Amino acid sequence: MSQPSAYAPGDRRFGHVNWLGLYTLAKREILRFANVWTQTLLAPLVTAGLFMVIFTIAVGDKRGEVMGVPFSTFIAPGILMMTVIQNAFANTSSSLVISKVQGNIVDTLMPPLSAGELVLGYLAGGVARGLFVAVAILIALWLFLGIVPAHPLVTLVFVTMGAAFLSSLGMIAGIFANKFDQMAAITNFIVTPLAFLSGTFYSVEALPPGLYQITHVNPVFYLIDGARWGVIGVSDSDPLLGFVVALGATVAVCLLAWAMFRKGYRLKA
Repeated sequence: MSQPSAYAPGDRRFGHVNWLGLYTLAKREILRFANVWTQTLLAPLVTAGLFMVIFTIAVGDKRGEVMGVPFSTFIAPGILMMTVIQNAFANTSSSLVISKVQGNIVDTLMPPLSAGELVLGYLAGGVARGLFVAVAILIALWLFLGIVPAHPLVTLVFVTMGAAFLSSLGMIAGIFANKFDQMAAITNFIVTPLAFLSGTFYSVEALPPGLYQITHVNPVFYLIDGARWGVIGVSDSDPLLGFVVALGATVAVCLLAWAMFRKGYRLKA
């Protein structure tokens, strides 16, 4: 007796993965931010530029060199990664919260998509937005400061991992939050402190012992530090250690997001 084919005309699956559904969800998430590029791509570039200008004018001359490089050069990779992770988080969290508030989350849950496929689809949108923002800022750094990544591959790895980590965290926040004010609270009290208190604008070597130890528990510190090593070749910690910690944190939050989708936590009535 012949075995049934893994793929039949009109079937949405090939093997064990719904490639069509996954592609459609990923495309929707990418087009969602691309259609309003002035808000999702241009605005972060302007914000990053303002951070650079303000900190360089206010602190640059007084601060001098940090770890052997000018202050403006030192903070550039931190601002790059901070902007990437904030936008990656915003992409997935806003998509889910808006769908829940508008009541059309069912349009995403009803198609034959597994929990893993939902995670990958949303992840694709968040990572894509993060990478687009990163490319725009890197071009600006090259044009205005003459900064070219010292280790391009390392920069790409840490930027991608940072976008993936915060995209997954954004999924968790978007699933948990049922209202916009709940999402605002998560952003203000969790995401923003993680980004700002991770060595973005300073070397952690200047911190007192207690804050120094707390900072080294924060995965975002390793993402920013790894990006700094990739862009300008200096860092506060071993980039390999940072890669391992950041990868472990990314896998952990991805698995948590998968478990929440699989269970339908705060998604199904």
